[in-house]
Amino acid sequence: MKKISAVILALLMAMVFACPVFAEGVMTYADYVAAELDAEITVETYIQAKQGWWENKGVGNATFYTQNEEGAFFLYNMPCSQEEYELLTVGTKIRVTGYKAEWAGEVEIVDATYEIIEGNYVAEALDVTALLGTEELINFQNQFVSFKGMTVEAAGKDAEGNDVAFLYNWDGSGQDGNDLYFNVSLNGATYTFTVESYLTGAGTEVYEAVKALKIGDVIDMEGFLYWYEGVNPHITAVAPAAPAEAAE
Repeated sequence: MKKISAVILALLMAMVFACPVFAEGVMTYADYVAAELDAEITVETYIQAKQGWWENKGVGNATFYTQNEEGAFFLYNMPCSQEEYELLTVGTKIRVTGYKAEWAGEVEIVDATYEIIEGNYVAEALDVTALLGTEELINFQNQFVSFKGMTVEAAGKDAEGNDVAFLYNWDGSGQDGNDLYFNVSLNGATYTFTVESYLTGAGTEVYEAVKALKIGDVIDMEGFLYWYEGVNPHITAVAPAAPAEAAE
């Protein structure tokens, strides 16, 4: 408990000293959190990653993982042309106006419009390993985070009934190129993490790394703290745990 309290205090202190100054009419992250669902919101944030661009009924759109110095914002299916999509690179600052929504516990911004403004910021991964299984973890929803020293567990079984380290889709119904689901444990609790194929699909380093995992591997990870009926991070990097972490 003391360790968790110290981690929370350190994270909150870091957020306090990094508070940015916003233009008139732009919400702080605290304002955004306090806003009711379906409320119109305006925030200033920075692109951290983006899913693939696609077109729906002639309108281009994409989903973006964004974050500022205070917190993170998931922009779901934000309209943009393919040319605009290419300009929205990691670190780009945007002012976004949209509506606060929630789906299966994931708080997001929908029906958004945006403008690119001056500024650049790339978040460092925040280690939230010690917050797994606590009520405080959701306070960092959608942020770029890391998890250290976690053990790969069986995700399910293959057609022959053998335990496997990952599944294509949550129920094993997919194939190469679909989302990857895998289980990792810490201190006796098991969590399901995901490689989102629209973000990091087949052929990317993390996708192939997860396919190569073996049950019992001890690994470190980075990704975005997505939520789906509980914590379900979208993992963007996987590596063997440092020796000290693997030995714990």
